[in-house]
Amino acid sequence: EHQGQGQVVTCSGVYADGSLRVIRNGIGINEQASIELPGVKGMWSLKAGGSSSGDGQSAFDKYLLVTFVGATRVLAINEEDELEETEIAGLESEEQSLLCANVASDQILQVTPKEVRLINASSHVLVESWKPEASSSGNEGSIGSIRITAATCTENVLLVALSQGQLVHMELQAGKLVEKSRATMPAEISCIDIGPKTQEGVQQQSTPAFACLGLWNMTVVVCSLPDLRTISTITLGVDVIPRSSLICRLEGVLYCMVALGDGHLFTFVVDEQNGFQLTDRKKVSLGTQPMTLKLFATNGSHHVFAASDRPTVIYSSNRKLLYSNVNLREVTHMSSFNAEAFPECLAFIQDETMVIGTIDQIQKLHIRTIPLGEQPRRICHQKESHTFAVCTVSSDFESTKDDNEINYVRLIDDQTFETLSKFQLDSYEHACSIVSCAFEKDEKHHYYLIGTAYAPPDEVEPARGRILVFLVTNNNGSISLDLVHSKEVKGAVYNLNSFNGKLLVGVNSKVQVFRWQQREEGSWELANECSHHNHILALYVQSRGDFIVVGDLMKSISLLVYKPEEGAIELLACDFNTNWMTAVHFLDDDTYLGAENSFNLFSVKRNSDSASEDLRQKLEPVGQFHLGEFVNRFRKGSLVMQLPESGSSAMKTLIFGTVNGVIGIVASLAPEKYKMLHKLEQCLNQVIK
Repeated sequence: EHQGQGQVVTCSGVYADGSLRVIRNGIGINEQASIELPGVKGMWSLKAGGSSSGDGQSAFDKYLLVTFVGATRVLAINEEDELEETEIAGLESEEQSLLCANVASDQILQVTPKEVRLINASSHVLVESWKPEASSSGNEGSIGSIRITAATCTENVLLVALSQGQLVHMELQAGKLVEKSRATMPAEISCIDIGPKTQEGVQQQSTPAFACLGLWNMTVVVCSLPDLRTISTITLGVDVIPRSSLICRLEGVLYCMVALGDGHLFTFVVDEQNGFQLTDRKKVSLGTQPMTLKLFATNGSHHVFAASDRPTVIYSSNRKLLYSNVNLREVTHMSSFNAEAFPECLAFIQDETMVIGTIDQIQKLHIRTIPLGEQPRRICHQKESHTFAVCTVSSDFESTKDDNEINYVRLIDDQTFETLSKFQLDSYEHACSIVSCAFEKDEKHHYYLIGTAYAPPDEVEPARGRILVFLVTNNNGSISLDLVHSKEVKGAVYNLNSFNGKLLVGVNSKVQVFRWQQREEGSWELANECSHHNHILALYVQSRGDFIVVGDLMKSISLLVYKPEEGAIELLACDFNTNWMTAVHFLDDDTYLGAENSFNLFSVKRNSDSASEDLRQKLEPVGQFHLGEFVNRFRKGSLVMQLPESGSSAMKTLIFGTVNGVIGIVASLAPEKYKMLHKLEQCLNQVIK
């Protein structure tokens, strides 16, 4: 998926009920309204006049301020509960806003690059403004060049960052902006936040005590308030500028978060007892684009929304930060919008559209169905062309008198899931396997390869098949699937694997390696390099380096090795038990996972270190598990966001799919974790009778 979020796409259903199912794990957004709004640079919600004065006139947001390059617009909920453009007279609408908020004494604060404006929230009259030029005494040489670059506020305090690294601390009073202190940082300030802020239901000091600044020299500075004295400076050790900082209290723990321009996030725990020092530094990757952090409340608890190309909700559970995907594509800006018509909603800017919606309480699996009207049999994704190739079977019995099924290869866009092109296979030709790969000596092209079998009614076993090589081409926006080569083989092509720049194929009882070579006239073709016979039917083939694991129809699992110098495939070891295999996969170099038709999973291990030749040729069963499900596919991957946090290695997982539509996970545990869980299992068995 473009956003890097884990998702599984499955072939599901039979005949005309066939569909693709897209399964993602994450927090869902229930859309309430949307509006086209291109070019948005920031967004804030505002309450109507009287709401900040404590008289309870309005607990709900009424306005949504949206800012663009050189303009700020106000959207308001009208009497028909519709969002329409309106005006707040005191707002500067011909400037981009850096910050808008309701503040103390029933006022609205607006910060633009040129000035700070204080507006009466009831009468919408401008009551006070402050410009950086006017107060830059003794610095006349740079008057006019000093601009406001960032700002943050609470109900009573405003902190603005000016160009040339200046920082100004102001108090917000009734109709007044009172400058309290000023400091100069060693570099330009890129982002700023103050804390701890007062949050509903939590007794905290209302006066913020410190500020967290991100600087253009890739450092984070913590300043005390109100004197702006530098408490500590932390070098991030990266060459990307901090873009957003946030101080927030989650489950009683005060955090400082700093988001970078490349999608990385630094989190610190603030030591309140020790002069607001930043401790417990952690770094996670949440995306690849610049990220902005916003605090929002839902159901009385606070969470952080990280808006980027992979939107994420950061929340705390058992005083530990957890990260959940949000099932939206790239989100550039976000604001909470608790309006009477849209209670506890959030507003997002996504793909030049504003979406208003509520957010799910829990992370769960979201399943999207894309009906095909045909039964999908095989699917493969090609990252380079942003497409899926899907092998489908159309059972239109009315148009084909002899009940023959028509097989197609469909090219489908991986974002919109529209069919871009399709290719019809021959009569009685069935698609058995599919892979996307590039070949050595032809790396610039990525091909789809389809393995087929001819199954006419008078043949018990397929005697011939084809390997079809397709290239996705784009002619002036028209995307097509072009057949560039066809290779006839003697049997059904049950498996195709990309194999060290070559092609690894399972054809009936043979495992073959093909190379991609150029003919004299310049076209390319598949040429047989070597093969291995010793199977009943090589139904499932997987490779890792030069090692090949084969799941046979009856003869369990075999381990082969390809020797490129000799151009040969040799048998290394095999499992001498009889298992009718349904799927096979590598767990590591010496351990292999299999599924068989009695609904069991089992693993076998190679005795590679044994001194005995006989033991080295034997795969020993080391694990067995009765699943009760017919597993027909293993795939590497995970449905949850794997965060490479410092000091923790990602757990290796395989996803499996079953005939009944079940999706499960097989995880490889570290030995110490396995021993602990095994001991727990034994103790539970003793206690629970």
